Amino acid sequence: MPYTGALPDLFVDSKATQNHWVTRVEDLPANFCSVQEGGVTAGTHTVIRSSVTTPNIGKGDVFVGSPLAHMDPNGDGSFADSDGMFQFAGCHQHFHLQNYATYKLIDEQGKTWKAAKRGFCMLDTDPYNVGTGDGTWTYRNCGSTTRDGFQGVSSGWADTYVFKLGGQYFVLDGGDGQPVVPPGVYTIEVEVNPAYSPAKGGGCPLVMDPATGMCHQFAETNYANNVGRATVIITDHPGRAGYGPLKNDNAALKSSDEIER
Repeated sequence: MPYTGALPDLFVDSKATQNHWVTRVEDLPANFCSVQEGGVTAGTHTVIRSSVTTPNIGKGDVFVGSPLAHMDPNGDGSFADSDGMFQFAGCHQHFHLQNYATYKLIDEQGKTWKAAKRGFCMLDTDPYNVGTGDGTWTYRNCGSTTRDGFQGVSSGWADTYVFKLGGQYFVLDGGDGQPVVPPGVYTIEVEVNPAYSPAKGGGCPLVMDPATGMCHQFAETNYANNVGRATVIITDHPGRAGYGPLKNDNAALKSSDEIER
């Protein structure tokens, strides 16, 4: 059962990203969801992949429940009254939480590239702090148009997006319409539950941080620890063996990796 008697506190585990990234050459077929959603031209591309872990160290759960309750609050079968928290991902055939996290690749001059990742399904994927007795596995189902989901992150658990999953990459060769990423030292910056500006009319659709006046998708005790950074090095010839802590992991990606989450 979800515990909502206290607020959660998500943060980005920078060490997880620092220890799990790889630059390599991959074939990205047209049927991969990240290719379709990320505006990537199908074919062979040089990419940098990384894992992202967002543990909940707060006393309460991140609890958003069934996406259908957010997409169709009055239950009439129409999504016209959606509260904006979720969108339906046709390729994945389940709902994606919008604005769960943002991924940026930043060079030393501050120029930014965006990742192919477009949507998230918030689940308990691995225990983070079960040694203290917390961390009951609660959130396990993304949900679909015909099946209620149950999304969130339990206290003491983490939501991890391993490097091989769909969208966990930046295209380096310009194959997604962005400029080519030249060799050099870069920062992967991840922000969970990112802040965004209120609408022109004022107010936030879901949650406002009273300290900053910025909007968030859900309330936390602390928004100041929501950004994590990792340093990566992009070489001119990564090759199929790749470059980075995962350089020897050459497992071919499958369609199931793309649609898993």
